[in-house]
Amino acid sequence: QVQLVESGGGLTQAGGSLRLSCAVSGRTFWTYTMAWFRQAPGKEREFVAAINWSDGSYYVDSVKGRFTISRDNAKNAVYLQMNSLKPEETAVYYCAADRQTTPQAMGVMPDSGYSGIDYWGQGTQVTVSS
Repeated sequence: QVQLVESGGGLTQAGGSLRLSCAVSGRTFWTYTMAWFRQAPGKEREFVAAINWSDGSYYVDSVKGRFTISRDNAKNAVYLQMNSLKPEETAVYYCAADRQTTPQAMGVMPDSGYSGIDYWGQGTQVTVSS
């Protein structure tokens, strides 16, 4: 069983930065593709970024150049560094883990496929004020 616990959310102004962390339990962490999703009020959950065991990554176009996903297999952790945040990026950010899916496949997965992702965290709130 794998458990994901997010932290690092909070309130920042537009243009500010936050770093999200996801602590992962489980001895086979390094085998999983890890990802971040977000869900704004009244909107569908959307993919943000994903990374595989060898640091191959994939991002949604809207965050490229501003967000960086990384992982530390020794610490069983994945991170999302978010810079130049925008008010429209206010959302609950979720960490996810999947054994079979590549980062790119996770990035182009339709919403209907999200229920098939192996594990989800509980989410952390990110609020960006204008």
